[in-house]
Amino acid sequence: MLAAFFNSIAQFSDPAVRKVVWKSIGAALVALVLLWIGIGFLLTETALFTWGWLETAVDVLGGLATFVLTLLLFPAVSSVAMGFFADEVAVAVENKHYPSLSPVRDQPISEVLSTTAKFSGIAILLNLIALPLYLIPVVNLAVFYILNGYLLSREYFEMVAFRRADSLDVSAMRAKFKIPLFLSGIVIAFLMTIPVINLLAPVIATATMVHLFHKWRGQDLPVDLPA
Repeated sequence: MLAAFFNSIAQFSDPAVRKVVWKSIGAALVALVLLWIGIGFLLTETALFTWGWLETAVDVLGGLATFVLTLLLFPAVSSVAMGFFADEVAVAVENKHYPSLSPVRDQPISEVLSTTAKFSGIAILLNLIALPLYLIPVVNLAVFYILNGYLLSREYFEMVAFRRADSLDVSAMRAKFKIPLFLSGIVIAFLMTIPVINLLAPVIATATMVHLFHKWRGQDLPVDLPA
């Protein structure tokens, strides 16, 4: 798993990856600004929370609350932007590390974006539901990384896996390798919370999942795994 992350970061010297990195950074910045503006508007112009004490806390914290919520929701939103460039990252990784592969299946960009948008919507909703827990020290970190580790690992893995496998095979791989996949998601979630690094994290996550997919695909899958 760590080797996949290191290989992904090392390939930033590849011109094909650097090209996508700059586009990804631009898209992530746009997503970050829109998210900041949207959250700021919701916090100042609406009674977002039904708990009176929480509404008061948000009003008092002001800009800090906007910053924290933006940081919490950025991983979910940035994956939608990454949907535009995921295939370019995957192609660059495969050309360098897996040059003998057959062509990928024809996957319309609309399919990719609809899938990532669905997962992002679910991720945003679950993070908002978990918001009260984020106010509790220690518990907040555990909840954030467990929740987003699972969501991000599944989202990024499926984003690249569906290029070369059907839903049954992808589900079987997720079931067999659920522990390393989940741990990878936690690392991705952590990278998504580090300023500046979080702009590069979607590319790292996509490239890492390409490596993990090809590594796991080469291993035998049990036939009785649930879809």
